[in-house]
Amino acid sequence: MIKNVIKHLAPKGYIRAAINLSNFLLVTGKESNGDPQGVSPDMARALAKELNVDIKLISFNRPGELADTINDDVWDIGNIANEPARARSITFSKPYTTIESTFLIRNGHNIKTLQDVDKKGIKIAVAERSAYDLWLTENIKNADLIRAKSIDESFFIFQEDKHEVLAGLRPKLVDDIKKTTDCFILNEPFTFINQSIGIKPGNLDAENFINSFVKKHIDNGFVKNLLTKYNVLGKLSLPKN
Repeated sequence: MIKNVIKHLAPKGYIRAAINLSNFLLVTGKESNGDPQGVSPDMARALAKELNVDIKLISFNRPGELADTINDDVWDIGNIANEPARARSITFSKPYTTIESTFLIRNGHNIKTLQDVDKKGIKIAVAERSAYDLWLTENIKNADLIRAKSIDESFFIFQEDKHEVLAGLRPKLVDDIKKTTDCFILNEPFTFINQSIGIKPGNLDAENFINSFVKKHIDNGFVKNLLTKYNVLGKLSLPKN
């Protein structure tokens, strides 16, 4: 079985691990050699260590760009959020950490609940092709989604154009609200973003292996130790199994 797993996850003799740089909670800096540093890269390194193979980290500026290259033979594992739209072409492990997504609301629009957000005339600024954008695309029926090219740009257009709502990760919205004078953060999350390890589909042994790997590293405290090491415990949560 392990030979079959290595053949699928490290076909070149080493793992090419795709890392989404835009998630500021999972990638928090750079190593001295320029490689990304944080929870996500360390999870990829731990997987390579488990298989006793070398690793090469491949950076992507946005998760959509990472997901788009699933069939281009440029990566073997991809550390991004598991969303139904992505799961059509990528096989995901169980999550190793989760993040709340909610809304930053501008005062004066009578928005108090999640249901109040999805009304005609409401404009929601969102980072395009983020995991929470994919969720909103599937679930928002009446409000308008105003997409920006990045998380920072979504806040910029929310402020510049005085949109009613900004969608985002709760920890980022906690920082963003400090730059506003007329907003509040909705207490209810509209979804939980599940950060997972994605692989090319079609190999049950590899799928079982990455699920066992994730469970093992949650159970033995490795993931929690990473969240503590990079000072994101509380901003990122361990999955509730």
